[in-house]
Amino acid sequence: MKQYTKINTIFKRDEKTKRIVEGDYSLPEFDYLKDNKWIFTEKVDGTNIRVMWNGDRVVFGGKTDEASIPVFLLYKLQELFEGTIKRQLFLEKFGTEGGVCLYGEGYGNKIQKAGSDYIKDGVDFILFDVKIGDWFLERENIEDIAKQFNLKVVPIIGEGNLTEAVEMTRKGFKSQWGDFTAEGIVARPRVELKTRKGDRVITKIKYRDFILFNFCRTIARRKFGKYTKK
Repeated sequence: MKQYTKINTIFKRDEKTKRIVEGDYSLPEFDYLKDNKWIFTEKVDGTNIRVMWNGDRVVFGGKTDEASIPVFLLYKLQELFEGTIKRQLFLEKFGTEGGVCLYGEGYGNKIQKAGSDYIKDGVDFILFDVKIGDWFLERENIEDIAKQFNLKVVPIIGEGNLTEAVEMTRKGFKSQWGDFTAEGIVARPRVELKTRKGDRVITKIKYRDFILFNFCRTIARRKFGKYTKK
């Protein structure tokens, strides 16, 4: 199965400083759709995992076919998806045709710097998308699969336009996993859409992109009495 859709940061980055250029959308579709309703889910700081059903057995993959999966995370995936009972569940749910991919995030202790904020002693897998053949499933179907396989699914934390998503991330909001600031938001239109290239319209907004931005804005206000983008 192909790797997951590339998720573009909402704004372009300055080539020299690598800082986001607020208001300069990275895709024209984001600019065009910015006032529409988008669904916000919490972005989990982990490692991308693919759980693929080929019609006979489960195959695990990272973000790409070349990406390696930490051994301790692989053990967790085997616990969640392998064994006679789970294989029978895959057969009952998806049949023998294959072409099924459960996309999720491996997260927890020793995965990224913030891993232990999510789980201090251990790791887990959280589902965020499911693709069968050429079709990505809708949220309610994803939640149904998560329930049947006893999996967690990324939490919906709100909805609104992209300006609201940016402001929510800029201020920082508490993670659903504990008393720490969430990594950010993954936003997608309420109705699934694609670009002219056929890529899905989906974006990410990270809190850390606004830390330096907010600091510079504060300094500018103190020095000049107001803030300007230029």
